[in-house]
Amino acid sequence: MSKAKEDSILSVTDLSICFKTRNGLTKAVKSVDFEIARGETLAIVGESGSGKSVTCYSLLGLIPQPPGVIESGTAQFTTEEDKRDLLSSDKATLRSLLGDKIAVIFQDPMTCLNPYLTVGEQLIEPLCQHKNQSRSQARERAIELLEEVGIKDAETRFGSYPHEFSGGMRQRVMIAMALITEPELLIADEPTTALDVTIQAQILELLDRLKKQRNIALIFISHDLSVVASIAERVAVMRAGEIVESGDTQQIFQQPQHPYTQQLLASVPSGPKPRQSFQPGPADQPLLRVEHLKTVFQGSSAGLFAPRPPATIAVDDVSFELRHREVLGLVGESGSGKSTLGRSVIQLIKPTAGSVSLDGQELTQLRPKQLKPLRQRMQMIFQDPYASLNPRMTVFDTLAEPLLYHRIAKRKNISAQVLALMDDVGLAHADIRKYPHEFSGGQRQRIAIGRAIATKPELIIADEPVSALDVTIQAQILDLILALVERHNLSMLFISHDLSVVRSIADRVLVMHHGKLVESGATEALWAAPSAAYTRSLLAAVPHL
Repeated sequence: MSKAKEDSILSVTDLSICFKTRNGLTKAVKSVDFEIARGETLAIVGESGSGKSVTCYSLLGLIPQPPGVIESGTAQFTTEEDKRDLLSSDKATLRSLLGDKIAVIFQDPMTCLNPYLTVGEQLIEPLCQHKNQSRSQARERAIELLEEVGIKDAETRFGSYPHEFSGGMRQRVMIAMALITEPELLIADEPTTALDVTIQAQILELLDRLKKQRNIALIFISHDLSVVASIAERVAVMRAGEIVESGDTQQIFQQPQHPYTQQLLASVPSGPKPRQSFQPGPADQPLLRVEHLKTVFQGSSAGLFAPRPPATIAVDDVSFELRHREVLGLVGESGSGKSTLGRSVIQLIKPTAGSVSLDGQELTQLRPKQLKPLRQRMQMIFQDPYASLNPRMTVFDTLAEPLLYHRIAKRKNISAQVLALMDDVGLAHADIRKYPHEFSGGQRQRIAIGRAIATKPELIIADEPVSALDVTIQAQILDLILALVERHNLSMLFISHDLSVVRSIADRVLVMHHGKLVESGATEALWAAPSAAYTRSLLAAVPHL
């Protein structure tokens, strides 16, 4: 704390925030105090809904008022030029600070990047606006920074649109945008959540190096305690709007005092969870057989006379089997093709070549109408439940829709079946008429899982289902998934960039790199003795407490 007091750039005192809801006032942040010095990293950790993001966003005027109300507090921001209270500053002042002296790396880059502008245009805008640079100067600096955050062929990708990048690459663009004006305070809200472990390690090293080189103060919001341990000097642990424990990172992690901090640390995945029901045998008939699958995306021309860019081979000659009641992990870097493989298997993307058979029935040659009855047998859980859930549909509507569509339930008994589904995934009956925005990320994912299991499928493709969740909620969702696999005899292809998560849930693992499978095997055998150099590099990049 002494460093923060000596060279404090931000000092927050007695910050309290509430939200006006239909049920009255909800206290989101309660009398929070913290400060951070130049060149220091302060990590704020806690569960979904603990108030960690609201705390930081309120300082910059980024929470809507109403329904948000800042009840009390000050936030003294000190630069070389002046000192001001952010909470009492007007919108014009905050706008001039945000993007110049203060920058934010948001959790979901796809909702923050403008889909109609190239990433290059979005990168040069703050340089032209805040630093008065010419477009040519700004372009040169933007390309340098794209290279610095790990985007290959940056000069060419400068002219690409956000949708042409993988999730991990979009996050790197977001980080470049935040750093391009060389801010004094950087607020990073789950900046590595969607990244695979090798890129995560590179981004953490990059943030740490830039922080030291430029003497930036970094507030790092994260649910990943392993990541926090590798980057932060100090930690503040939040629960239900309050900081319950704070101090030196090493001290907090080695000798946690508060029961909640102890619970957080105990929830970090650290090894395999034994499963009793899955006992593979040599004669097992696989539920899913994929043979020589190939998915190619044709490049779209930039103009009438412009040459068509080369095709992208996203999935390249992939073959594997998934047995009944088995959880098969699929890991790889961003852009490795693992999500495309999952979507190609379930026929959300039409493969270019190869075969996919479900219980002996070939899927790739079926027309949409022929696939319709099979959709009941195979479902998907997407990475972002906020994007996959209809914001205009309540929990009841969301869970009832597949039951009615596939004629599993009739309207007269639909309520009972929806309530049973809510029990299955751990949702309170009182929440049945709520909308997605009224839930935390973990609760939204429970709704998405409930929708996926509503049709009693045999196969579920889970695409990064816990990547956006904090560690305690992640542990709960993983336990829920394992329980549902056992209870409903499900087979699952579990896609993730987090190797620790995959180890805790999968019976076998496939490793994917540049569209190809480079290694496969039983989970613990692969962890103990990986044969591929790429697998070894993935395991070496996994952060540890």
